[in-house]
Amino acid sequence: MIAATEMKLPRLITQLPGPNAKRVLERDAKVMSPSYTRDYPLVAKRGRGAVVEDVDGNLFLDFAAGIAVCSTGHCHPKVVEAIQKQAGELIHMSGTDFFYESLPQLAERLVQTMPGAENKKVFFGNSGTEAVEGAIKLARYATKRDKLIAFYGGFHGRTMGSLSLTASKSSQRKGFGALLSSVEHIHYPYAYRCDHGHGPETCGAEILEMLENDMFKRLFDPEDVAGIIIEPIQGEGGYIPAPKFFLQELQRICRKHGIMLILDEVQSGMGRTGKWWAYEYAGIEPDIITTAKGIASGLPLSAFIAKESVMKWGPGAHGSTFGGNPVAIAAALTTMDLIESQYMENARRMGDYLFGRMADWAKKFKVVGEVRGRGLMIGIEIVRNQRTKEKGADLRNAIVDFAFHKGLLVLGAGENSLRLSPPLLIDEEQADFAVRTLEECFREGEKKI
Repeated sequence: MIAATEMKLPRLITQLPGPNAKRVLERDAKVMSPSYTRDYPLVAKRGRGAVVEDVDGNLFLDFAAGIAVCSTGHCHPKVVEAIQKQAGELIHMSGTDFFYESLPQLAERLVQTMPGAENKKVFFGNSGTEAVEGAIKLARYATKRDKLIAFYGGFHGRTMGSLSLTASKSSQRKGFGALLSSVEHIHYPYAYRCDHGHGPETCGAEILEMLENDMFKRLFDPEDVAGIIIEPIQGEGGYIPAPKFFLQELQRICRKHGIMLILDEVQSGMGRTGKWWAYEYAGIEPDIITTAKGIASGLPLSAFIAKESVMKWGPGAHGSTFGGNPVAIAAALTTMDLIESQYMENARRMGDYLFGRMADWAKKFKVVGEVRGRGLMIGIEIVRNQRTKEKGADLRNAIVDFAFHKGLLVLGAGENSLRLSPPLLIDEEQADFAVRTLEECFREGEKKI
C-alpha cells in the first residue's frame, strides 16, 4: 500500500498491463459500454498525492489527475477526513427541496473568489455538462432569447444541450440526430495555427470582425442571441489560451447587445492556472461561469454562478436531486481551503518551473510544435513537420503510450496535443521526472517520422 510519505515517483514491477489488470480488462470488455475511451490499460486501485497504484502494485506519477479533477491530489487526508465526518452525519436530503447549512457556506466561498462589483448567486449540480445545461437555460430565461454562439474546438459536455455547443470531435456528435436548434459556431483564436500570422496576444481580431460584420448581419440578429459561451483556455481543444484582448472584446460585444457572456471554467478553474479562474488574467467579469472537475477533489459536484441581476428565475425553474450533496460540499469546502492556503500558489510556481524546463522543446525536438498554457494547465502540440505544422495525431498517441509504459500518466487533447494537468501539489522532483520522461518519449516518437 502506497502512502504520500513513501513514494513520489513511479515504480514498475510487472509488464503493463500486469496479470491482475488483464483480468479486469477482460471483465470490463464484457459488460461496460464501448463508448468509454481508454488511452491505455491503467487499472487503478489506490492513489496518494500525485501517485497512483494499479491492481498489480505498479506505481505511476499522475499528470492527468482524473482529467484535471483531483486538484488536491489523490485521497488528501484532510479531504478524506471531511468526507468521512460528513458521511457519518448526513449523506442526502436534496438541496432542491430542503436546506443545508453547508450549501450557502460553499456558495459564499465561491462568489468571494470572483472579482467584480455585482453580487452573484450559485446553483449546484453534479457534473460539468449539467452546469453548462443550467447556464444555457439561465441565459435563455434571463434574456428571453433562444440563440447561442460557441466556438470550434470547444468542449462543453455530452448531454444534448451541452453537446450542441461542443465542437471538439465529430465522433462526439455522430449518430445522435438533431441537437439543440439555433446554435452557431465560430473559430477560436488559435495562435499557433493563425491564418493571419498573429501571435498569442493578437490572434483573433478577424474572428471578432466576422462575428459582428458577418454573423450578426447574415445569420443572427444580435438581439436574438441569448449567450456566447467560451473556454478561456480550451480544454479538449488542445489547452489553447484565448488572448486577453479577445476575451475583453468579446465582453464588450456581449454588453453592447445584451448577450450573456458565459465562461466555461470546468477544466480551467479552481486554481489550476495559478488564479482561481483563468478569466481573471483578462480582467473581465462574465455574466455566468460554469465550474466542476477540480471543485471537490474527485467527488461529483459542479456549479454555475451568475450575476444576481441574471439569476432571477423563480422556484421550480431549475433543480437537481443530487446537486450540492452534503458529502460533496464537505469535500469542496476543504478543497477550497487547501487551494487557497497553498496549492493555487504552488500551481503558479510549478507552472513557471515546468514552462522554464520546456522552453526549448520546440528547438530541441522535431515533434514538438508548441508548448502553451497557464499554471498547471499545459498543452504540447505534436507535429510531424515543424515547418508545415502537419498534425501528428499518431505520434501524440504513441507518446501517450510510451509515457504510460515509463510510469507517467498523461492524456491527449485536441487532434494532436498532449495535456499536462497534474494535481496542484506536485513538487520539483516530480516535475523533473515528468520532463525527463517526456523527453525520452519525444525521442522515441521522432523515430516514427
